[in-house]
Amino acid sequence: MKRKLLSLAAAATLLLSGSAGAAEAQTVPSRMPNATELKRMTARFAPVDIQVDVSKLPENERRALAKILQAAQIMDPLFLRQVWAGNETLLLELLQDSSPLGRERLHAFLLNKGPWSRLDHNAPFVPGVPAKPAEGNFYPAGASKADVEAWVKSLPEAQQREATGFFTTLRRDTNGKFVSVPYSIEYQGELAQAAQLLREAAALTTQPTLKAFLTKRADGFLSNDYYPSEVAWMELDASIEPTVGPYEVYEDEWFNYKAAFEAFIGLRDDAETQKLAKFSGELQGLENNLPIDPKLRNPKLGALAPIRVVNSLFSSGDGYRGVQTAAYNLPNDERVAAEKGTKRVMLKNIQEAKFQRVLVPISQVALPAKDRKDISFDAFFTHILMHELMHGLGPHNITVEGKQTTVRQALQASSSAIEEAKADVSGLWALQQLVDKGVIGKELERTMYTTFLASAFRSIRFGINEAHGKGIALQLNYFLDNGAVVVNKDGTFSVVPGKIKESVTALTKQLMELQASGNRASAESLLEKMGVVRPEVKRVLDKLNNVPVDIEPRYVTAEKLTAELGGFSSPGAK
Repeated sequence: MKRKLLSLAAAATLLLSGSAGAAEAQTVPSRMPNATELKRMTARFAPVDIQVDVSKLPENERRALAKILQAAQIMDPLFLRQVWAGNETLLLELLQDSSPLGRERLHAFLLNKGPWSRLDHNAPFVPGVPAKPAEGNFYPAGASKADVEAWVKSLPEAQQREATGFFTTLRRDTNGKFVSVPYSIEYQGELAQAAQLLREAAALTTQPTLKAFLTKRADGFLSNDYYPSEVAWMELDASIEPTVGPYEVYEDEWFNYKAAFEAFIGLRDDAETQKLAKFSGELQGLENNLPIDPKLRNPKLGALAPIRVVNSLFSSGDGYRGVQTAAYNLPNDERVAAEKGTKRVMLKNIQEAKFQRVLVPISQVALPAKDRKDISFDAFFTHILMHELMHGLGPHNITVEGKQTTVRQALQASSSAIEEAKADVSGLWALQQLVDKGVIGKELERTMYTTFLASAFRSIRFGINEAHGKGIALQLNYFLDNGAVVVNKDGTFSVVPGKIKESVTALTKQLMELQASGNRASAESLLEKMGVVRPEVKRVLDKLNNVPVDIEPRYVTAEKLTAELGGFSSPGAK
């Protein structure tokens, strides 16, 4: 708890120096959990100390890393502001409450990046707060979703792209009319601090591609043009692997348009990275054989498809809220993906912690004894990798009613859950293709489906209000309906070997062709019908009360490094 409070004090200093005000809170009628109940809620996240050996880094690189970590910390207050305008004021209030209840509320707030429990359908746990705003803090106060849609449609095409782009908020001008505001203006104070820290890190490192990325990302924070730094990130080949900036769109539950700030800082595991490098060369072949209409396939993927295995030192912002990220595939900018490809980053130490603390205990409850021997970290790790690889395959840029658009823009809020389900199930399809081709050993075929099934119960516990949870519920229900997964007499679940491959292929086809159609109504209907927790699944979930839902990383090495080499450089920080 002390570590959390220390890092939060720095974040609070940044919040005080920020420019956003708090929204007026509205009371939500509900009994708030007491200290004991809150402690039980946060106990669903198993504390894990994250330590990484940085001793082999030269002194200048360690100093550069410390600066990068300081910049990464700034993503926390930015993300808090994006989630809800009232988060900053509430955080400062919680910091002043030293009672047992106050401390538990603060702990829960830090885990969830706000006063709503992400595992409990965003139920509030602090009195006096409104329901969690689906629009986040990206759109004008008091505006409706319909208001925003109508305004966007009234704009010329170039202004529509800006209004619906990743890196703008929508606000009201002095006349009360909607206007697009670049992130570089909306968050200029914090981004200027982050840019300065990245430039200081760039001056310290002697690794050319790291220097290039840090410099260009600093430029992007100030210019709002992220393209050069996204390309530099794709070309990054260094011992330090930083991802810092606005990326994922999950917090924009209206449209999935707006990118949230986050950071992942890791040290590259060269041996593991080299082992997985062979997968990059298989992507075009997988694309060419996708089980969809050939005209929907991409005949030429982006040239770059690097895979990095890292040990995570630190994450923040959208990268540290509720359930922790195990891997990611970026950038999300469709232009960069089409021209350059995307990069997959695997957080190996985070995945190992999840496997040991969560997945193995789940398998003891959800699977029959005879199947538990087939739970494998290699299958878990490799499927996560393939999940991330498959984000880059299939339909992305599409045509709907004669107009060029993207899957994300066409499907809007439903796009995230459909995309997560697609990446999951097509990841299984791709692994089977590579097993059949001999790229992967035949033994993976025995373990990957059963490990995936156990992991489905892990992911569905994230909550079906969350994209990954809803996506996995869709898949599990599909497999149950098609006999590829069955419920045993004792309530455990098993894969049916003779049916799982066919079902995986069929669902891959269905989801990718749905994406290609851009039919939002069909996507919403499918999620409403299939993205639910059925009684037989809930019975297993109810037996998992004593199994953690996920982990709560404590970044011991990062804290030690920044303490040794300097903490926040913002005014007033101590």
